[in-house]
Parts: sequence; structure tokens; C-alpha cells
Amino acid sequence: MLKPAPDAATVVAVLHEWYPDANCALVHRAAHELLFATILSAQTTDVNVNRVTDSLFKKYATIEAFANADPAVFSDEIRSTGFFRNKTRSVLGAANMLMDEFGGEVPQTMEELIRLPGVARKTANVVLGTYFGIPSGFVVDTHIKRLALRIGFTRQTDPVKVEKDLMQVFPPEEWIFLGHAIILHGRAICHARNPACDRCPLIGTCQRNGLDVTVV
Repeated sequence: MLKPAPDAATVVAVLHEWYPDANCALVHRAAHELLFATILSAQTTDVNVNRVTDSLFKKYATIEAFANADPAVFSDEIRSTGFFRNKTRSVLGAANMLMDEFGGEVPQTMEELIRLPGVARKTANVVLGTYFGIPSGFVVDTHIKRLALRIGFTRQTDPVKVEKDLMQVFPPEEWIFLGHAIILHGRAICHARNPACDRCPLIGTCQRNGLDVTVV
């Protein structure tokens, strides 16, 4: 039998204690760098993306430089991130749209950001929250979806529906922090397989406790 969903305030307090400096792992200095790095991060690790962008952001120092990049050359430069052809179309397409329609600036609304190629709510929430400090919604990646299910804050699996549930559970002023902290907790302790439940500060309220369940 499922336990009652844990008190949101308790979860927030625990995560603040365990991950007080939680922040985005993608290295960036400008809004467009975070935007493009987040697009590149699909189906790969932040470590791998940072390795690629270390040289990429030096070569393409502006949005205009990305917009003018040779697709064949760019594809080879990001090949190690996987799905490099699709990511090339997304990054260079987004750069061109930013130049053509947004005056070479990254917009600061969800509605405008999700018009860009390769940008859905998750990427938009990362950019708005991490760079601009705007709690537009709740970032939902595989870690956050997994923990939300295990802890008992949602029974949904669709990311948009999971986001809606989390936005109802947690106050907006915590959305940005929790997006980072829950991801860190998923990477460090609450793994998809063989989670380190014996070290988890949230085990007392976790729906998985005592159950043989894997949530990916």
C-alpha cells in the first residue's frame, strides 16, 4: 500500500540541508550558452557537454557566430554528445531564430522560448530559472520524474503532467532550487537501479521503501 505523500516542507528542508549550493552543472557565461548547452545535454552527461562546450564557446563567442556556423563542421564538433545531426539543426536553427526574430537576445518568457527549435518546457525552464531567476515552471528530467514518483508527489509519467503536479505541491520560490537539488539527489543517491536507500535522508517517506521497484 502506498504511503501518504510526504510533507513538501519537510522535503524542501532536507534538500536545502543536503544540497545548500545546488546549481546547474552546465558551464555557461551567457544565456545563449546555457540554452545551447541544455539542448546538447539531451541523452548525454553534463560532464560530456562541458567538455565539448569548453572549446565550442570559445570558437563561437556570440549568437551570430553560431548562426553562421557551417553545419557539417559543427556536427563534427558536437559528435560526442550523440544525436549530433538533430542537435546541429536545433542549435543552429535556434541561433538563427534568435538573430532574426529576437534581436540577438534570448527571450525571457516560456511562450517565446518554446518556439525555438529543439526547445521544450524542460530546456526553457532551465534557462529561465538558472540564468534569469524566473520560476516559470518545474524542470522535469529523468531524475526528477523518478524521484517524484518514488517519493509520492505524482503518479504521472508524462513530464508535463509531472511538472503540473510538482508546481501544485511546492511553492514557486523553491522551484528553481529544487530543480537542481533533486537532480543532484538522483545522481548521488536515488539511482534508477540499486538506489542507495540506506543513505537517503528521504527514505522514511519514500513510496519505494520496502518495495522492489525500479523507476527510470
